[in-house]
This record gives sequence, structure tokens and C-alpha cells, in this order.
Amino acid sequence: MGRIETVLFDLDGTLLRYERSPGEVLRASLDRVGTDPLFSVEDYYDRFDEFARRCDSMAELRSECFAALAAENGHDAALGRAVATAFDAERDQSNVELYPRAREVLETIHQQYAVGIVTNGARDAQRRKIDAVGLERWTDTIVIAGQDVPPKPAPEPFERALDALDAIPETAVHVGDSLESDVRGAADAGLHSVWVSGGDTDADGPTPTYRIETIGTLLPAPWNRSDS
Repeated sequence: MGRIETVLFDLDGTLLRYERSPGEVLRASLDRVGTDPLFSVEDYYDRFDEFARRCDSMAELRSECFAALAAENGHDAALGRAVATAFDAERDQSNVELYPRAREVLETIHQQYAVGIVTNGARDAQRRKIDAVGLERWTDTIVIAGQDVPPKPAPEPFERALDALDAIPETAVHVGDSLESDVRGAADAGLHSVWVSGGDTDADGPTPTYRIETIGTLLPAPWNRSDS
């Protein structure tokens, strides 16, 4: 492996998390509307990228996605939209926090490498999260994929970040928690990868270049370790 000069990071589930999980917010939203569950939070996750590609805001994304999921499960689409409105009221996109030691990791990595963020999602929501934790102080470029560029695992978001950093794939690594979006996407774009496994030992999918349990264990960088 050649010298690493550029480090890209995923956002959600890698660097930061909501202070309340999406499942908790969905349950609170259903309670607000006074209805039984219309779909699972996993159903929402599965359809997120599909709606992100054609919606301009998080509010529109949720409204269209929740309406479709409700209708597909035999409920009135309007009820799904009502749950989406309640979800928007419950979910504050700025109510996020960095994972333990993520600040230390970012400060250290940014002193040694060009750093970028490559994340899927609605632009308005992702920007609020980024601003809430002040990520721009440690990053040189940010690519929010899903609208004007296809979402990960498509190679285009990685290529756009590398172009902005005047970097090449062979000397770049992407760090993320998803085997499909992050590891496969990085590989298809020619980058090395670090999978943040969260302790998962049985996941099926593409093989990352490196594997760590949490973002806090990225230091020392695995590509610099003698045992790697």
C-alpha cells in the first residue's frame, strides 16, 4: 500500500450520532398522531436513498417516503404524511453529537492529511448536522450525495471529493460504518477503506482494507501500523 495522503469520512454512524435514535423519534411521532405503527424504521432506512435522489429537502423526503410506506402497508397515504410532519417536529437535525474521541481523531488526522466528508442524505439536514458540531474546522471539502451526484456506493461522490482535494484514489482512504455504501463504494472508486464495525463480527459484504471497532480506535492510523 502506498503512502496515504487523503482521508475521507462518512458522517452518520461514523463521526456523529443523533442524541435520540430515529426509532425513538418515530415512536414519538406515532404517539403525536395517535396511530399504531404504519411501518418500521428499517423500512424507512431501506427507502431513504430512493427518495433522497428526487426530493430537495428532508421534510419533502420524509413526507413522500412516509406516504408511500403507509400506502404500501394498507394505510392512508395522508396518515403517513401526518406522521412525517410529526417526525419533523420531533427531530432536530442539530441535536447531534460526535462519537467519543471523534474530535481527537479529526484534529489529529487533519494535521497530517487532506480531509473530506462524503455523506448521503438531504442537503439541508446534513448541513445542519455538520454545522452543529463544527465539522468544517477539520475538513477541506464536503460532498453531500444523493441529489446532484448519485449516493454512495456510486463512485461519483468519492471522485468529486478527490477532485476537490486534487487527490488520487491510490493514496486515499475512506472511513465509514457501512460495508455496502462506504466499503463497496470506496473500492469501486479505487480507494482503500476502513470499516468502522461497531463490534459487528459476522457482517457479510465486501472486504475492507482495514477494520476498526469505533472511530476512536482510528488512532494510530491502521495504514501506519507495523502489524497491518
